[in-house]
Amino acid sequence: MKSTLMLTAALVTFAVQTQAQTAAPATSPRVAADQITTKNGPLTVQPITHGSVVFTWNGKTIYVDPYGGAEAYAGLAAPDVILITDIHGDHLDPKTLAGLSVSKSLMIVPKAVAEKLPAEYKSQVRVLGNGQQLDTLGMRVSAIPMYNLPEAPDAMHTKGRGNGYVLTLGGKNVYLSGDTEDIAEMRALKNIDVAFVCMNLPYTMDVQQAAQGVLAFKPGIVYPYHYRGQNGLSDVTAFKKSVNATNKKIDVRLRNWYPAEAK
Repeated sequence: MKSTLMLTAALVTFAVQTQAQTAAPATSPRVAADQITTKNGPLTVQPITHGSVVFTWNGKTIYVDPYGGAEAYAGLAAPDVILITDIHGDHLDPKTLAGLSVSKSLMIVPKAVAEKLPAEYKSQVRVLGNGQQLDTLGMRVSAIPMYNLPEAPDAMHTKGRGNGYVLTLGGKNVYLSGDTEDIAEMRALKNIDVAFVCMNLPYTMDVQQAAQGVLAFKPGIVYPYHYRGQNGLSDVTAFKKSVNATNKKIDVRLRNWYPAEAK
């Protein structure tokens, strides 16, 4: 009887181990991509998570702040360009980078990020500071400020350390806010076709600040992103209502940037 029980236990253990080895890794479902028309073909917008997004355009693939584990990018083309906005772990994520095929990627980053990147990537890095721009692969990348208000040396995001970006591709201007508040530089933006705007307290700005900033620079399309804060997810539906109550022409696109998290 004892030997029979031991044999049964061994078989159960073997079955469990076999199942664990053959089961597919658990991954959250990816939100459907959007397509935006440009002069050089469609711009595909693939939300990943939080502040991470992948663009495909004109045969090139652009990763923005790759974070959340390499499995989140399974099935997507390797990046030709990687944009990183800041030094914090939800933007500069060496573990995710290590799991991706990035050996041929151009990495466009602020100086503070370049100083923290693993040495193996140094030859791939191009540093841009606020106000600088780079023309590459048929597009223009412009680095703009992102910071907290009021400005203070001990702020979580100090002026000049990180970059927001404006990408100009196929006649479209795409703004990526990074971690910012509704700063004067954001409000002064012109001719923005697509904007990705953060809203998460206490790190960036609240929903109403974000709405007022967007109403100031009037993008054609705006995606609320980077909206997880200390108290959960920001109310992006309230953001949409606030923007469209004043300007119905702005296309506020709500996408689920946190498919694995309970709402």
